[in-house]
Amino acid sequence: MSVDLTTEQLDALSDQAEADAEAAEQAALEARTRVERLRGDQDADAPPRKQRRTRWPRWSRAASAVALLCSVALLAAGGLMIKHQQDVAAQERNRAEFAAAARQVVVTLMSIDFNNPQEGVQRIVDNSVDPFRQEFQSAADDFIKVSQDAKVITKATANAAAVESMTADSAVVLVAASSTVTNAAGAQEESRNWRLTVDLQRDGDQIKMSKVEFVP
Repeated sequence: MSVDLTTEQLDALSDQAEADAEAAEQAALEARTRVERLRGDQDADAPPRKQRRTRWPRWSRAASAVALLCSVALLAAGGLMIKHQQDVAAQERNRAEFAAAARQVVVTLMSIDFNNPQEGVQRIVDNSVDPFRQEFQSAADDFIKVSQDAKVITKATANAAAVESMTADSAVVLVAASSTVTNAAGAQEESRNWRLTVDLQRDGDQIKMSKVEFVP
């Protein structure tokens, strides 16, 4: 069954459809506006959120503490090792200095030339401190007279030296030495061996003899 509409009726129906569409669109817009307003009110009334503080697990803090303690321990151990090495090096230097000084002192003490005994005596005095220096100076004139009368010439060599005891400023050193002797009694560079214990003392920037003993 068909219904024939006039042109006026078709225009009226089209206008009505457009009006209904506009009304529906307006209603949807109003509804969306109300929803956004309500959502904004809820956000305004809600209390502010607290910022959460990051908390490291306990095991992480403990590991950090252990690592720090290990680092401190390693630094301390390294410092002790360096200090020990420095102390050992200083002792070795002192030992070498005292041994060298003892060898030189023995050579000076046992080298005599009657042609110029005063020079030999002065070298001994210059390389000694009290109590040996005072004792030797008191007998220096007799020493010179005996060497001149006997026409003594001795040449000494220090063959070895070993530090028996030592502090920073003193040492006792055992020296093995040999000498050759020429004198008016007929000795012609006769060889003799000696063992001496030499006490040494620092005197300013020098190491000098304070005591000497011949030992078997």
